[in-house]
Amino acid sequence: MSQEAVNPKAYPLADAQLTLSILEIIQQAANYKQLKKGANEATKTLNRGISEFVVMAADTEPLEILLHLPLLAEDKNVPYVFVPSKQALGRACYTMLSYTHFSV
Repeated sequence: MSQEAVNPKAYPLADAQLTLSILEIIQQAANYKQLKKGANEATKTLNRGISEFVVMAADTEPLEILLHLPLLAEDKNVPYVFVPSKQALGRACYTMLSYTHFSV
């Protein structure tokens, strides 16, 4: 997906090299059962203070369903980033589904 087609509200957006690194970390976290998938689980981990970082998909439609997470992450001093593809996020955690939020 090109950078121009991504919603401008999805900031900060990872570049291609950072996206690959993030997807590798997500695969490792999935292997060690340290990955929380979905908006509800990500919100719970942020509120409980057990989240190390949050990854969100920039091609989520509508994007507003996940825009509460950056605010919560900034409030809890947890780093967050958007990656261009939700399908790549789903493949990184070995599922057929395309997830839009992850908390590690």
